[in-house]
Amino acid sequence: MTTIDHFNLRAFDLNLLIAFDAMMTEGSVTRAAHRLKIGQPAMSHALSTLRMLMQDELFIRVGQVMQPTARARSLAVPVRQALRQAQLALQGGPAFDPSTEDRIFRIAMSPEVETLLLPDLTARLRHLAPGVRVLARVFSYDAAEPSLEDGSIDLAVGCTYARTARRLSETLYESEVACCFNAALLTLPLPVECRTYLAARHAVISQNENLQGCIKEALEVAGVELDVVVAAPGYLAVLAAAVSTAVVATVPRRIAEKYGPTLGLTLSALPIPLSLPPVTMVWAAHADADPANAWMRQMIRDSLPCTGLAMPHDSCSTA
Repeated sequence: MTTIDHFNLRAFDLNLLIAFDAMMTEGSVTRAAHRLKIGQPAMSHALSTLRMLMQDELFIRVGQVMQPTARARSLAVPVRQALRQAQLALQGGPAFDPSTEDRIFRIAMSPEVETLLLPDLTARLRHLAPGVRVLARVFSYDAAEPSLEDGSIDLAVGCTYARTARRLSETLYESEVACCFNAALLTLPLPVECRTYLAARHAVISQNENLQGCIKEALEVAGVELDVVVAAPGYLAVLAAAVSTAVVATVPRRIAEKYGPTLGLTLSALPIPLSLPPVTMVWAAHADADPANAWMRQMIRDSLPCTGLAMPHDSCSTA
């Protein structure tokens, strides 16, 4: 066991760690002070003392938010773990009661997951845990690992994540795509045939600068290219384009099954087999045993809808 330097710790005001954690959580001096039920001058003084002791700015104002420095981010996890352990020790154990819990879960989600998960998850939480709230964050693969590590997000749910020493992952479901179109504007046989599909004009999802969007790499592997006339980051915009225009919307199959019929769209399996990464749930390794994090992971598993009605698939050769 590591020896504790009681003398030096006695000279350090441990309340400063609580103030630091509140700032990491809130990103605002005013909100952090409110969280600690102290005045803003007292919070500012604590922050000034921390800066002097750590010899670092710790938080720098960017717009309306106080952004943590690299030093602050490196301290965030060990400080949070120390405070959590202290809290558990004082409470007598890792008790977690969702029915009385009052906290915000920050979850990074891809647009597909956000659209499929949030309605059912919200209803489930209102019933089981009325004090638990969810703040959905923009899904970003590059930012996920540091955000999980410093506690900026609790979980990430989307594609392409992999298990590493610092994060754990679980495949929630395999990715599939389908196509939707307005039968009043496009007369297409069902299931849509390969040549017909390739000859059509398309609407797809894109969260980058590429018109082929999120399925670009899968299309390249399949050896085909679509005539994309509109690409947008949100599924509602892509499906709405198919409602009012003679285009074929290529979207995740679960999105097509859940929202396509509501919008009056006809669904078909994709005639080209596309290999896509699965949808994965990811969390920091240090949060694996956290009862609250484990509970939210189960809520997410329970809230995701099952795959709907099977659609006939008409594959074709692209050679």
